[in-house]
Amino acid sequence: MSTRCPVSAGAAAFDPFGDAYQADPAASLRWSRDEEPVFYSPTIGYWVVTRYEDVKAVFRDNLLFSPSIALEKITPVCDEATSVLARYDYAMARTLVNEDEPEHMPRRRALMDPFTPKELAHHEPMVRRLTREYVDRFVDSGQADLVDEMLWEIPLTVALHFLGVPEEDMDTLREYSIAHTVNTWGRPSPEEQVAVAEAVGRFWQYAGKVLGKLREDPSGHGWMPFSIRVQREKPEVITDSYLHSIMMAGIVAAHETTANAAANAIKLLLENRRAWEEICADPGLIPNAVEECLRHSGSVAAWRRLVTADTSIGGVEIPKGAKLLIVNSSANRDERHFDNADEFDIRRENTADHLTFGYGSHQCMGKNLARMEIQIFLEELTRRLPHLELVPDQTFSYLPNTSFRGPDHLWVRWDPSANPERADPEVLRARHPVRIGEPSKRAISRTVTVREITRAADGVVRVTLSDVHGRQLPAWAPGAHIDIELEGLSRQYSLCGDPDDRGRYEIAVLKEPESRGGSRYAHESLQVGQTLTMRGPRNHFRLDPAAGRYVLVAGGIGITPIIAMADHARAIGKPYEIHYCGRDASTMAFLDRLERDHGDRLTVYVSAEGTRLDIDALLAELAEDAQIYACGPERLLSALDEATGHRPDDFLRVEHFTSTRRDLDPADEHAFDVELRDSGLTLRVAADQTLLDALRAANIDVQSDCEEGLCGSCEASVLDGEVDHRDLVLTKAERGAGKVMMTCCSRARGAKLVLGL
Repeated sequence: MSTRCPVSAGAAAFDPFGDAYQADPAASLRWSRDEEPVFYSPTIGYWVVTRYEDVKAVFRDNLLFSPSIALEKITPVCDEATSVLARYDYAMARTLVNEDEPEHMPRRRALMDPFTPKELAHHEPMVRRLTREYVDRFVDSGQADLVDEMLWEIPLTVALHFLGVPEEDMDTLREYSIAHTVNTWGRPSPEEQVAVAEAVGRFWQYAGKVLGKLREDPSGHGWMPFSIRVQREKPEVITDSYLHSIMMAGIVAAHETTANAAANAIKLLLENRRAWEEICADPGLIPNAVEECLRHSGSVAAWRRLVTADTSIGGVEIPKGAKLLIVNSSANRDERHFDNADEFDIRRENTADHLTFGYGSHQCMGKNLARMEIQIFLEELTRRLPHLELVPDQTFSYLPNTSFRGPDHLWVRWDPSANPERADPEVLRARHPVRIGEPSKRAISRTVTVREITRAADGVVRVTLSDVHGRQLPAWAPGAHIDIELEGLSRQYSLCGDPDDRGRYEIAVLKEPESRGGSRYAHESLQVGQTLTMRGPRNHFRLDPAAGRYVLVAGGIGITPIIAMADHARAIGKPYEIHYCGRDASTMAFLDRLERDHGDRLTVYVSAEGTRLDIDALLAELAEDAQIYACGPERLLSALDEATGHRPDDFLRVEHFTSTRRDLDPADEHAFDVELRDSGLTLRVAADQTLLDALRAANIDVQSDCEEGLCGSCEASVLDGEVDHRDLVLTKAERGAGKVMMTCCSRARGAKLVLGL
């Protein structure tokens, strides 16, 4: 019960069964995130947690915050309903959702294999086939309720296929699934409770009968036959009652949340028409669009936890025995973690930080199956019905409950005569790769137009880009780079224009003699008016505002980030100097502008004229509060690194053009263990395996992009152990601190690392 008195007006008025919460839980709790992020609700007898960091902290600690009440009926059950359940021998026990340690993790580890991305890939053809068949049924009708005609039945069929359960009694199972939700998370009247109990009891019996059949021959595909086989090896871990409980819970978990999430996603995209049109034009945006839909309007609104000892959350004292409603849908719209959190932005870089699937050792095991299904639904609909729209003035209703949400119906319409496949049957042959797992930052792209191409020097062109729709481009700071797709190749280019001009980006491209095609294409084939795919910007080469003086060193095309840094230093009045090295003056980009704008701070070294940078002389004159920022050929960066070895760790900061990563040779590497503190797992990383690959194989979400140690996307926090850093992102000081590592390339120096994942 509450130890706070009096209960605030907002807390007293909170009703998770009311219309506002059902329609948009996050919006209904904005007042809480701003004013009272942890409050006691007398209506339901729970403490309610609404901010991102607090919700994540509760998920992280499953000992202090027990999941044991996750499936407890939130509305007390009347005696008559209890009698009905007893008549069916209903004995729903612990499952992976509501189980405490030490039982939980051994079972989770034993049952994990079918959920890994590698195993889930086997289900993709079946999901595609089903989606095509269902869309075929209504594609020429001009109007459909997507929930009834597609989004409910496909996830149920997929769930049964994944579980290895016969695909029959579809309508009956839908009734059972809804009853289970209402029984656990809803607020049924005593009369409704009896009817619900009848359906739940029949569901329990159905699960038992199917399980009995599977026991006769558990050699087939699916999670349940797999679990039965595991039971024979580990009967003390996987018990008979446990199998019956996860059989029933698995049907609901693999089905209803995905069906609701898909309906929420399509509704949200059609309400945000520009985003819908963008994924129609560029299917590569779909994986991140799915994550943003899950963040902004996910199907899992809240979970529950039991406090096992006196504690505090967000500075509020919570007594032992208190019950928590942790509203992850509210956390997903917390401005403290997500910029402009209420905006729907399919290019949001940290959208996959959402907590819709939970976090830590109880994170949803089926998350990647759900991601796959929603991606395929969106791919099929955007390709075949890009002119789809919501039927106007429809009212959206939701099944009243605290934790799961999705519209009961989703009516859409379109003009069948405009279906693309009528004019071009090849539309039906198109396939876009599905990303099974959290999307990499490669998926976050935008289309830009080439506005101008001019000569910057011999062998160097300056390319000006703008958003294809005329919108502002993302803000950036000196040192930032973008990734551009050129003839199928992804290349990184530093931004060298004016950060205050959000209408355009400028890059400079050197024609490399040994080019794999990217720079040659930019010089020989790129045309004004052409559209390109761009990702970023990202920045791991930022100026430190605490430095007393900036010493900017560039070699050749390395001038591109340096010129933006020089412009910034001049604008803020920071002491700076530029040292620019090149082979010949005619090949040195932006030399005229540098001489015009920074002439009194610029020293030029031209090897063809016999002038070279004397690094020792440069260093001898620098004060301790100066910092060197260098970009250029590896020989220049290596020379600077060697010469500054005795200086403070942050004295030299560099930006590399290319990776030095090599293939892993088992003869030169050693295997090591990685303990994932938040997930409760310990993994073995083989000598010929990257840490990133090991994490993916264990179904752990880690974003990535270049996978060469250049971009910093795959960073993970290190809690213990010594890291063998092999990236080109971290500074010496960051490496020395040992608090983070890049999982794509870096390894353990010893036998074990402990990570905050």
